[in-house]
Amino acid sequence: MNEKNNISKDLLQFIKIVNELISSENNEPVFKEPEELLKSVDIILSDKPTDDTEFYQILKEVIKETPKTSSKRFFNQLFGGRHSKSVIGDLLAVLLNNSMATYKISGIQTLIEKQILEEVRKKIKYPPEYGGTFPTGGSMSNFMTLVAARDKISNHRINGESKKRLILYCSETAHYSIKKNVSFSGIGTNNIRSISVDNNGEMNCKELEKSIQIDLKNNLSPFYVNTTAGATVLGSFDHFDEISKICKKYNLWLHIDGAFGGSLIFSNKHNELLRGIEKSDSFCFNAHKTLGAPLSCSILLFKNDQDLLRSFDTDANYLFQTHNDKYNLGKTSLECGRRNNALKFWTLWKSIGSVGIQNIVEKQLLISNKIKEYLSEKPEYKLIGPRYSLPICFTYKNIDPVDLCNQLYFSNKLMVSYGSHAHKTFVRLVNVNSQNGIEEVKGFFKIMEDFVEENYERLKKISN
Repeated sequence: MNEKNNISKDLLQFIKIVNELISSENNEPVFKEPEELLKSVDIILSDKPTDDTEFYQILKEVIKETPKTSSKRFFNQLFGGRHSKSVIGDLLAVLLNNSMATYKISGIQTLIEKQILEEVRKKIKYPPEYGGTFPTGGSMSNFMTLVAARDKISNHRINGESKKRLILYCSETAHYSIKKNVSFSGIGTNNIRSISVDNNGEMNCKELEKSIQIDLKNNLSPFYVNTTAGATVLGSFDHFDEISKICKKYNLWLHIDGAFGGSLIFSNKHNELLRGIEKSDSFCFNAHKTLGAPLSCSILLFKNDQDLLRSFDTDANYLFQTHNDKYNLGKTSLECGRRNNALKFWTLWKSIGSVGIQNIVEKQLLISNKIKEYLSEKPEYKLIGPRYSLPICFTYKNIDPVDLCNQLYFSNKLMVSYGSHAHKTFVRLVNVNSQNGIEEVKGFFKIMEDFVEENYERLKKISN
């Protein structure tokens, strides 16, 4: 066997590196300037091979200098932490290396993906004639639903144009991918209507209907409403039941972008936040954002499978050679050589059950709510946003949130982001690491408070 291609040997080294990674994750988040890393770590590619001993040593340095998203001090993104059972599924998917395009090349993995989609369908009460797939993320889910809604009311897919200007609606806090997607789909950014939100970040339903009416009077074609379950900054939920009535009245497609907060379909305690979900035309959520699955793991469902097939089913007899289209998943996907992202979610779900997933989601919301209660008793803190949300948004004393987040990062203390809403900027702590308990999250505030006390004079201030 070629010593440079020895999977058994390399996996033994992999286990050593993984153990070192895990043992280092309780330390400070990693920050070094790009120029410093280029000098300190040999990442240069060359014509000559690298000796294995040197190769593994360099690899350890690369891992050491990579930001640790499972660190107990990482609160920066809408993902963090990991669940071991899901990691096993992802590693096995890498080794199996199946494409999910056809049953012939994916076999039982096709059935696993379809099993997940079916169980999600039951939870959101879609009809049996639903469709579904595993896109690469929430941005791709938004794009696919936009294209499907476009094709349902126009011949754009065939002729490349529409007789009328198509108009879509989203809240002013909707995901930034919408602006990119309208460009990709040929609809155009001038045809987006950004609807205002209240102090909690929830879409103004009266303004939505008024905007639709104005566009209809101007002989335009409203066709699609993008709503949010768990907005990126505040974690807010739109009023889906009320918006669904507006969409039905004017015959508009309703998509619920639940990339962040859609995992609440597993919660019996908080499913009121998703009331009306069964009335939507499409829904997505990301298991990698709140459930500990590695990136990426996104699930997208359509109420009617014909809407999915209309836009994404294309014949290719060199590819789809066996079994019917029910098992050839490339027929309902934008991609052909699609990675197997279902196995990691199946190993998690199979291992801990729906009850285990529910416990993950409800524990995270419980911690966020407890922390908000804890901070509300401290006069130096001011909370922003809804009570029931995973992000904890706040200002502290008179410290500039942007400078505070940046200085914590540059000092290797904490990795946390900032956000803005209603002309206010604040620290935005994202609580999604299921390995953290309430004490770990409280520990964040202790580190931050100590840092401010030590560096108060040099931190920028804002007027109250």
